[in-house]
Amino acid sequence: MDILVDDLQDAGVIELLQAHLADMYATSPAESVHALDIDALSHPSITFWCAKRQGEVLGCVAIKEHNKACGEIKSMRTSAEARNQGVATALLLHLLNEAKRRGYRQLSLETGSMEFFAPARRLYQRHGFEYCGPFADYQADPNSLFMTRLIE
Repeated sequence: MDILVDDLQDAGVIELLQAHLADMYATSPAESVHALDIDALSHPSITFWCAKRQGEVLGCVAIKEHNKACGEIKSMRTSAEARNQGVATALLLHLLNEAKRRGYRQLSLETGSMEFFAPARRLYQRHGFEYCGPFADYQADPNSLFMTRLIE
């Protein structure tokens, strides 16, 4: 599996992100959906990676830089066909290494509070993320949970 910075032009990447957004809107009230579309993911403060094997899109993840010390995980997604194959773990470890390389002191995320998001929350907890309050521009929301991890 290769994890590389992606330009958000590949049809497989676009399809994966469209499925991600569809799931978010099907699971959460619209005002509680913080997933980004392709235009938002193209912002200069965001770096987007795609995991592929032999040209097949397996998953994606992005990091949004809030400042030189803090980043946020965005658009973490594994394709349905690649689930339970270690793709999410590989993407998260890649992101943690990148955060360390950039000199971040903290990496945070917002995820849903519903059962649908429980596997993602367990993944983050296994890798040292702890629950916290809202960060950056987020507000308290019963449909959102916030997690953070210090980078060593």
